[in-house]
Amino acid sequence: MGSDTNNPQGLFERIGKTRSQGPSRREPIDCGHFDMRIGRDGTWYYRGSPIGRKPLVTLFSSVLKRDADGQYWLETPVERGRIDVDDAPFTAVEMDAAGQGRDQVLIFRTNLDEMVTAGAEHPLRIAFDESTGEPSPYIHVRNGLEALLTRAVYYQLAGLAVQDPDRGLFGVWSDGIFFALEPAGP
Repeated sequence: MGSDTNNPQGLFERIGKTRSQGPSRREPIDCGHFDMRIGRDGTWYYRGSPIGRKPLVTLFSSVLKRDADGQYWLETPVERGRIDVDDAPFTAVEMDAAGQGRDQVLIFRTNLDEMVTAGAEHPLRIAFDESTGEPSPYIHVRNGLEALLTRAVYYQLAGLAVQDPDRGLFGVWSDGIFFALEPAGP
């Protein structure tokens, strides 16, 4: 984003201006790599230093996109640049459950205070490390962007697990959908 590369506050101001200008008819200018990274714990870094202002991180996250190749971009109508994401761009730091059984609803809060209800539009998925079998649980937040559930939230989720009578797998219900918490057998 031009001359603002040494100042994340300058990036914040430029994004704010471009968001209010309305739709653009041209493709954003590719500015290359912004030297920004999102750590596995959800911390945003600029040039290796954590960005400590949550409103600034929230603004950056509002223009975060992921392309078909899995590359992450900060994109305004005018400019775009790549950023690195260690795992998922968000973390799910809290979960509330209402109801029971098939009527249960699971609501997650991300590290940036977005509220997401697990269901058809926001599925839960569990990836398993092939060598260790360790689970990495995620919930879809928006537009191909996911939140990694923190260990505490995953344990809370696992505490709600029931066995699906149709498939025999253990998992959880939310918004009428069963989400398996273990890999399906062969």
